[in-house]
Amino acid sequence: MTAIPHPDAAEFAVGCAVMTVSDSRTVQDDRSGQLIQQLLTAAGHQIQAYTLVKDEPAQIQAQIQTLRQQPDIDVLILNGGTGIAPRDTTYEAVAALLAKTLPGFGELFRMLSYQEIGSRAIASRAIAGTIDNQLIFAIPGSTKAVVLAMEKLILPELRHLVSQLREKGA
Repeated sequence: MTAIPHPDAAEFAVGCAVMTVSDSRTVQDDRSGQLIQQLLTAAGHQIQAYTLVKDEPAQIQAQIQTLRQQPDIDVLILNGGTGIAPRDTTYEAVAALLAKTLPGFGELFRMLSYQEIGSRAIASRAIAGTIDNQLIFAIPGSTKAVVLAMEKLILPELRHLVSQLREKGA
């Protein structure tokens, strides 16, 4: 039986930015980026920005810094570039910017992924944390991984995590 966390005090729309990291995808064929936006919108959240960047650490970090300047963005969700191939650099780009990490996110993502795909889950370097008062999640770019991360981890906790960051003294 899955434990149900205590309810959040109020329903509210979270301002979201979606970034796809890929050397080969285009806006037209970015199924995972589109899926993230659809799932967020269906859950009552607002898409404030969507972008697609090459798997280059400097470009990823520059786009994160640009999105961080928008006051209506509470969370950045990146997809793609979290594996171990030489061109997979999202983990390094994101990890270098985090003020606080949420190690449980990556741990739980890999555990749930293991239940679906087996031992290949060890190659995932999904990561999450905070940069000042914004959340950031970096997840694999496959649509199955997007559904898993969004439905099992991100959407159920998004309002709660944003509420914590908005508390005085956070």
